[in-house]
Amino acid sequence: MVDEPQMPVGDVLVPFIFDGHAVRGAICSVDSGIAEMLGHRDYPPALAQLIGEALAAMPLMATHLKSAGRINMQFQGGKQLQLLVAQVDQNLQIRGTAKFGDELAGGFAQMLAGGTLALILEPKTGNQHYQAIVPVEGDKLSESLQGYFRQSEQLDTRLLLAASEHRLTGLLLQRLPGAEPADDEYWQHLGALLDTLHEDELIAEPAQTILQRLFHGEELRVFEPRPITLRCQCDHASISGMLVNLGRAELQPVLEERGEVEVICEFCGKAYNYNPAEIETLLEGADAAPDPDSAQARH
Repeated sequence: MVDEPQMPVGDVLVPFIFDGHAVRGAICSVDSGIAEMLGHRDYPPALAQLIGEALAAMPLMATHLKSAGRINMQFQGGKQLQLLVAQVDQNLQIRGTAKFGDELAGGFAQMLAGGTLALILEPKTGNQHYQAIVPVEGDKLSESLQGYFRQSEQLDTRLLLAASEHRLTGLLLQRLPGAEPADDEYWQHLGALLDTLHEDELIAEPAQTILQRLFHGEELRVFEPRPITLRCQCDHASISGMLVNLGRAELQPVLEERGEVEVICEFCGKAYNYNPAEIETLLEGADAAPDPDSAQARH
């Protein structure tokens, strides 16, 4: 291995390439924010693990995101799982959620049987969204994503994903566009090395240990780690602003019926509760704020 920067233990994405070969890769791990993202909803264990794997996949999907924007990964239309969404932006901020019915049993293939996988690239500016939709395939999320890359982007890709209550991890290998047929044997060699790595080992060991263990005989160039942030984008300020925009006419009937206003984040499931006095304070503050258009007219 060559060019090994000091790697933090968690909450990082580490890109790398194999010198002399048209193969790139990345390994990531997330240790922080898992309970905050998943703990507000009563997800069955198998679904919580699936969402965790989806979250681990997102930094790998964004390794080469070159412009400001966001990647959305959506599974929908399954017989049991109604919707699973995971997102990542150019700063490697990730979040995810899922909706499911009363009956949820089995593993990945059963939960998403009959569904589709969509990858949507949303640039921060402009309206040129890119979307690719492929059928769900395989018995694991990693297999379905490999199928996406094969069908939609014509890229040979190998993925290993693992998730627990305390850690999310993933490892990606991918042949670069325009790779020579002569490199087929080397790609098969790397795949055989990856096959020796189990999910339990991926989730238990630091990234540097994994790379040294798998690729100690390869000319591997490791780049600077990039920080990952797992957190929802909701907060008290944004929820309060949304309530102010709704206005008194919308909020007053809710207060009269329930005695409070409760807003539940669609992503993380965190509840924000406002009593009548808090709602009144928000609305009075909005009424007292100067009108920007009026202020501009006075100047």
